[in-house]
Amino acid sequence: MANDREIKRHIKSVKNIGQVTRAMEAVSASKMRRAQQQLRAARPYAEKAREVLNFLAFLPREGQPLHPLLATRPVSRIAVILITADRGLAGGFNSHVIRKVARFIRGQEKPVEVVTIGRKGRDFSLRFGLHIRATFAGVGDKVTAVDAGPVARLLMEDFVTGHFDAVYLCYTDFVNTAKQTPVLQPLLPIKVVKPEVKWSPDYIFEPDPQTILDDVLYRFLEWQVLAAMYESIASEHSARMVAMHTATDAASDLQAALTLSFNKARQERITREILDIAGGANALA
Repeated sequence: MANDREIKRHIKSVKNIGQVTRAMEAVSASKMRRAQQQLRAARPYAEKAREVLNFLAFLPREGQPLHPLLATRPVSRIAVILITADRGLAGGFNSHVIRKVARFIRGQEKPVEVVTIGRKGRDFSLRFGLHIRATFAGVGDKVTAVDAGPVARLLMEDFVTGHFDAVYLCYTDFVNTAKQTPVLQPLLPIKVVKPEVKWSPDYIFEPDPQTILDDVLYRFLEWQVLAAMYESIASEHSARMVAMHTATDAASDLQAALTLSFNKARQERITREILDIAGGANALA
């Protein structure tokens, strides 16, 4: 059994770890709230963008071909955008989304290339020899359209030129603080539905509906990537907050158990010393 000095040193180290995990929990909680605010603020824009997109996509275009981003063609190569975190210590956040992509890739007969956002996804792809088309790391927590723009532009150019025939987006959807769900959804070609809102036929578009559609499609693609990054950031900080809360509780429980062991060891030492003194006194008598 360890002596009381070793146990006391162990208690001190566990207490320090608990202080660190408690601080990380507070930081993650603050960042999670900020990410949720970003998500709520962006949703009205997303709804209006999809409404405009659906209306423009269903306008009659006499003599004009279907926009390349809307055209479905035989699939010969697939791209997957894998969004993970740059850091760990977030429970199963990174492993769950990586596992979902790995299952998807194993089930494909066509070659798959990966576009990674986050160091954990990049490290996974390098470790298992996946074909990486591009990687984006160190994006941070305060993402904007400037961060999502290069990803959307790369995918749009690769899809239009025929390098990819289908693009999927894999990220972690933020449901609530205790639940985050990995999601894999098709991104390109863009699927549109018939608009439910009736627009006036007297609308005049400047410069023309096709030019506006070109810009709206790019903005919509950019928003899809940005929204997935928002969801992933909120999920990451939520998962890290829960993981650090669990670690803090475990440190407290371990500290209590070690304190009990320390008291027992101390009592045993005192008892042995008393017995030694009593034994010596009896020997002298």
